Amino acid sequence: MTSLTLADAEQLRLAFQRCRDMDGTLNEQLRAYADASRAVFPAYGEAVDRLVARLGGNGGGEAAPRPGDAMPPFMLPDEGGRLVTLPSLLERGPLAVMFFRGHWCPYCRLNVRAVVQAQDRIKAMGAQVVAIMPETQEYTGRLKVESGAPFPILTDLDNGYALSLNLAIWLGAEIQRLLSYQDMAKFHGNDGWILPIPAVFVIGRDGIVKARFVDPDFRKRMEIDDLLAALESVSRES
Repeated sequence: MTSLTLADAEQLRLAFQRCRDMDGTLNEQLRAYADASRAVFPAYGEAVDRLVARLGGNGGGEAAPRPGDAMPPFMLPDEGGRLVTLPSLLERGPLAVMFFRGHWCPYCRLNVRAVVQAQDRIKAMGAQVVAIMPETQEYTGRLKVESGAPFPILTDLDNGYALSLNLAIWLGAEIQRLLSYQDMAKFHGNDGWILPIPAVFVIGRDGIVKARFVDPDFRKRMEIDDLLAALESVSRES
């Protein structure tokens, strides 16, 4: 099967709801959805395996900032059009900068939901989160509303910031064909089919990266307990 039917889409929607509501860690939910997705749309699962192998062979994400590096600054608009800078966020405390693929990505929605559920603990330690996506403000705003995210979701149009961090990747013609039912050109304001590798950078108030998670397999994400532990460690240093 090389295209997604309406019946398939409904199966994926129901699978997403089951995985979202299941007990377990974030990565257990992600694995459950990946398994369900592969059963419904095997051609896509196989194409993603090939994409991940290609990215891994090219060292995908390896050149992104590492612990001990200074995090490159950014100035990006939030969902309301207000410009947000890295220094202004760090004035308030330690920060997790999180890259997501888009509002349409079920793995990202599961990830954002898990971070939202941990927000009280993050706030209690004096830390904060900012999300960055390559979508226009219409869609960053949609994700913010649908997820109830209390943190800003910034637009990295044309993946300029992700490119500067060596996180931006071209999905390739095969994935583009299989995802053609998604209106990426509308979501991104371009038809480049470039996305960031999902990543997390935990940054101290000094602007130095203290911890990171970068994996070219977008089906895997930084576990929430690991995120909390990294933020707590940085908060104690501040």
